[in-house]
Amino acid sequence: MSEPLSLTVSLRGTREIRDNLQLFRLTGLIDAFSEPAFRKVLTKCIEEGPKHLILDLSKIEFIDSSGLGVLVQLAKKVQDGGGTLQIVSNPRVTQTVKLVRLEKFLSLQPDLSTALANIETADSAGK
Repeated sequence: MSEPLSLTVSLRGTREIRDNLQLFRLTGLIDAFSEPAFRKVLTKCIEEGPKHLILDLSKIEFIDSSGLGVLVQLAKKVQDGGGTLQIVSNPRVTQTVKLVRLEKFLSLQPDLSTALANIETADSAGK
């Protein structure tokens, strides 16, 4: 069951909790305007658990450097908590992330099923 996230006018999303993961589906813009609310809401969700996260950014229209910064912060927070972060991307997000060579660190995935499979693999490996 999905619950709406309280973000900004330009960034909307939902959170779905499954057995061992949280799935966030986001639409709109991750930029300097939406970044503070995005960081605050996701940090709180990470602390509540589960430890594995999937960010579905396939419907994100734009991401800037502040958006990339918050993704790096979230990835580190998830890893510190023993979890994994998978990001479902689209061509626009992928291009922006590749410009700063963070595609491996941010674990970009082409679709949700690949991201789910990676979390199952990490979970069975004891991560």
